[in-house]
Amino acid sequence: MDIAIIGAGITGLTAAYDLTRAGHRATVYEARPYAGGLASGFHDERWEWPLERFYHHWFASDREAISLIRELGVAERLFFPRPTTSIYYRGRIYPFDSPMRVLRFTPLPFHDRLRVGVVTLYLRLLRRWEPLEGVTAEEWTRRAVGPRAYEILWKPLLISKFGPEEYRHVNMAWFWARLHKRTPRLGYFVGGFQGFADVLVERVTAQGGRILLNAPVRRIRREGEKWTVEYAGGWATHEGVIATCPPGVLADLAPDLPADYVARLRALKSLGAVTLVLALRHPLTRGHYWINLPKGDEFPFMGLVEHTNYISPDHYGGDHIVYCGDYLPPDHPIFGMDKEALLEHYWPGLVRIQPEIRPDWVRAVWMFAEPYAQPVPTLYHSRNVLPLQTPLPGLWMANMSQVYPWDRGTNYAVELGRRVAKFAGSSEPGAVRGLSSVVYLSSQEVCR
Repeated sequence: MDIAIIGAGITGLTAAYDLTRAGHRATVYEARPYAGGLASGFHDERWEWPLERFYHHWFASDREAISLIRELGVAERLFFPRPTTSIYYRGRIYPFDSPMRVLRFTPLPFHDRLRVGVVTLYLRLLRRWEPLEGVTAEEWTRRAVGPRAYEILWKPLLISKFGPEEYRHVNMAWFWARLHKRTPRLGYFVGGFQGFADVLVERVTAQGGRILLNAPVRRIRREGEKWTVEYAGGWATHEGVIATCPPGVLADLAPDLPADYVARLRALKSLGAVTLVLALRHPLTRGHYWINLPKGDEFPFMGLVEHTNYISPDHYGGDHIVYCGDYLPPDHPIFGMDKEALLEHYWPGLVRIQPEIRPDWVRAVWMFAEPYAQPVPTLYHSRNVLPLQTPLPGLWMANMSQVYPWDRGTNYAVELGRRVAKFAGSSEPGAVRGLSSVVYLSSQEVCR
């Protein structure tokens, strides 16, 4: 088989790795000048390692990513520190990443803390998520932990993640997934996640695959038994296409898709992501890696991540690396800002975290934005999850909208890439053998 893959993110690279390892031909088309997608990194001349544009880590329970790293023979580059994850409440930062720390969260009465701990344990032990997608996370959690704990702990998280309008519609299955597989130890890769992507690139090319950078795809069409891929720089024919681009982009690229299918693609809701990355001369906090913030009047962004309280600043020339992150509708005005304007907008939030911060603390600043980063899972969202096989023979779709109920992440990007490669590689040229086994998979089977 000769397969085209649109997108050199972790899903596309994993699919290319599995296909070429099985003896197929794979050509990856990437619009950007680098591979890695949302997990890609950038480099400052002072740094030993590149840094992710959008903060990343693995959980110790991320079996698919860990298994692939071992298979690639680079397990010695994977390590698991134990950073501190915290929440901000009324002027104080509270560590909140273990049962004992939850019990020591004094803004809540002890019986509420105990109730939160019991509910969290219940969700971690619960295996079947399907009944939870028929109730909103707001309704379920408020009832489970009580209104006081909900207002202080979980409502701010939901609003920060999905915004003041959408959060009320997010289903409880998504919230379950947030708690079910999380671990206190968080994994990282020597050389950052860009290092992991680079290993995949090396293996794909060593196995005969091609990765074309600066090659945005303009159009894909099925002509006879082949697919024609038009891209910046030319065109090529392939026996199949795996599209790892956002659903709406696929709708634009493939004009022959049926209208009802295109409507389903465009109906999938999602948010964009923006990060402001600061290289500071001094640490911002005392040992806190991840701080969940109550976005609103106090903070203009939803999360603060001090990366160098997780990974040593020695790898970054002594810089103290801080992310200010947010999820926003893709048409939000912030996406039109430059990094200087965004720093000015975010500055009051940084001062609230560290009153001593001054402009001369900032050595360098970067801004990164992606219009498609966070799917919005509403009630009974499994009905909206589309199969890997599209209605057109030889065209597959594999993107973050299909990892539900799990939250986005490179572990599920690996899982999805391996799954779609299996189906694409087993199909006959010009046919969709195995289509029925894909179309009738339930959503939990698609992402298992």
